[in-house]
Amino acid sequence: MSTVTLIFATNNAHKVAEIKAVVGDKLELLTLEEAGITTDIPEPHDTLEANAREKSAVIHQMTGKNCFSDDSGLEVTALNGEPGVKSARYAGDGRNFQQNIAKLLYKLEGSSDRSAQFRTVISLIWNDHEYLFEGICKGQIITTQRGTEGFGYDPVFIPEGSDRTFAEMTTEEKNSFSHRRKAMDKLEAFLRGIDG
Repeated sequence: MSTVTLIFATNNAHKVAEIKAVVGDKLELLTLEEAGITTDIPEPHDTLEANAREKSAVIHQMTGKNCFSDDSGLEVTALNGEPGVKSARYAGDGRNFQQNIAKLLYKLEGSSDRSAQFRTVISLIWNDHEYLFEGICKGQIITTQRGTEGFGYDPVFIPEGSDRTFAEMTTEEKNSFSHRRKAMDKLEAFLRGIDG
């Protein structure tokens, strides 16, 4: 597979590092900043799919180039799918994950059902056509934070098949479970298929 250049509609260094660890040198990823895009792309919708599609459509309109975006959220069963699409701003617009985690744990107090899943939706625009890819990682929300790696809700989420939180894992270990990895694997397989 020849190297493919794609604009990744993010400036989130954590996301870029995770995905570069997955794809290695198979894809040349350009962040928004590297592509010279300084516009803050809105995420106004109430589903992960719609937000991912909005971001990729805006980037494609601005550049005319192949690009992809993702939107991810933590969906907690006992909270009817919250925080979901509002995961980054659960406790307010400040994107403060300590406050977000505190709110999540408060709302789950006394709940016997701690099941949850991380879900990622990727919207790829390739040669003017859009393709969607989904990745899901099921697990449990624990009652106290553990670990210092990762970001977001990683200190309180234990994926199925492990006894450690995402924040207690290296990037490589987390990628073996990661919802984003599963969606990226589908994206990569698609690109390999069209490249022959």
